[in-house]
Amino acid sequence: MKVVGLHHVSINVRDVEAAQTFYVDVLGLCSRGDRPAFAFDGAWLDAGTQQVHLIESAVPDDRGQHFALQVEDLDAAVADLRRRGVDVSDPVPIGPARQAFVHDPSGNLVELHEPLA
Repeated sequence: MKVVGLHHVSINVRDVEAAQTFYVDVLGLCSRGDRPAFAFDGAWLDAGTQQVHLIESAVPDDRGQHFALQVEDLDAAVADLRRRGVDVSDPVPIGPARQAFVHDPSGNLVELHEPLA
């Protein structure tokens, strides 16, 4: 097997509409209109060339599981989120990068990741 990239991440959310509003209006992902009519509610979002799939279902306990969105300017992203009243951690260095964390409306942990040049 040869893996060529990551296509999507699926996360469980309690309220698809609230989660979609957060990911699109606050974090800047783009809504897709091509999600099939599954037997459960959800939404597909674009994050650059990858996707985030929201699935309305029970949300697992926060045990550190997360996914990361790469941003160009972590300080600007954190400042923008704080202006919007979103609780986000301070940026910290991690290896050859910096990161900050935010929770979505369902409590899912999202890393904001800025690689260092």
